[in-house]
Amino acid sequence: MEDFASVQEAQAGITRLFNKASDKGKFVRIMRNQTPLGVLIPNNLWESFVEDLEALSSPSYLKSIEEARKDKKRYSSDEVDKILGI
Repeated sequence: MEDFASVQEAQAGITRLFNKASDKGKFVRIMRNQTPLGVLIPNNLWESFVEDLEALSSPSYLKSIEEARKDKKRYSSDEVDKILGI
């Protein structure tokens, strides 16, 4: 999920880097002399991260995960598809 770009590449075409990252569903780590400086994250990926973080901060969501892990019943992928109507 990660691509790399130099500072010069980012300065020369940040919009192009964002578009490329968004199309590939990746983020771009900006490097200077082999040292990471930061990360460019396309908005769609950022929104997904924020949604995941919000879910993981929900006590009721965490409780439902905990309860599901206690359940010993397991489902095959075919069973899950059928339950979800896929």
